[in-house]
Amino acid sequence: DFLLESITTIKSFSEEKKRKFLETVELQIALKNYDPARDKRFSGTVKLRHVPKKSFKICVIGDERHLDEAKNLGIECKSVEELKKLNKNKKLVKKLAKQYDAFLASDGLIKQIPR
Repeated sequence: DFLLESITTIKSFSEEKKRKFLETVELQIALKNYDPARDKRFSGTVKLRHVPKKSFKICVIGDERHLDEAKNLGIECKSVEELKKLNKNKKLVKKLAKQYDAFLASDGLIKQIPR
């Protein structure tokens, strides 16, 4: 009952003032007297009625080996040279960021990407 009441309150607040972005709510449930490392009472998956995102676009930023793997799997990818062409142009970087939902990077390139 408390959970349902809280959800309706949150929903009513979100309808009062419309925002120009997608609002999300995160729910965390803590179980008392349950140690996940010791007790293995719960296992399984939950299928949501409504799919949050139907098409999740990923871009791989990597070295030659990872780019070849991504191309073989049909995943879009960018090399470091392609990112250097953006040359700190904020409009182009924002445009690239809006095209994809997530980016995966090779471990050797992670330190270079923020630049």
